[in-house]
Amino acid sequence: MEKTNWLEKLIVVGDRVLIQPKSESSKTTSGLYLPPGYKEKEEVQSGYVVKTGPGYPIPLPSDGADEPWKPKEEQINYIPLQAQPGDLAIFLKKGAVEIHYHNQKYYIVPQHSILLLERDELD
Repeated sequence: MEKTNWLEKLIVVGDRVLIQPKSESSKTTSGLYLPPGYKEKEEVQSGYVVKTGPGYPIPLPSDGADEPWKPKEEQINYIPLQAQPGDLAIFLKKGAVEIHYHNQKYYIVPQHSILLLERDELD
């Protein structure tokens, strides 16, 4: 089965990001040096964003609460996440959950555990 096919089946929930860890290095591809000793502490990890969740849900206004006979519209709005697929993310490992899926190692990371994003092209 092709990698993109089974990754499309995954749905990332809420404010979480699916990250594939990259090989250990002391600097990023653009030359950003990571702090010395981060490997020993293993508090900081880096990897590439594979998928993102929809974001933070916004509560719906309570319109129609006094009119229960009206049909309720189930349209949920989200505040989108900053992370986008393809970004290099530097995140706190203690906030991440490590999973293995199709013999690959991934991290599920909440948006608040991401410290820095590196994007090749800015919008």
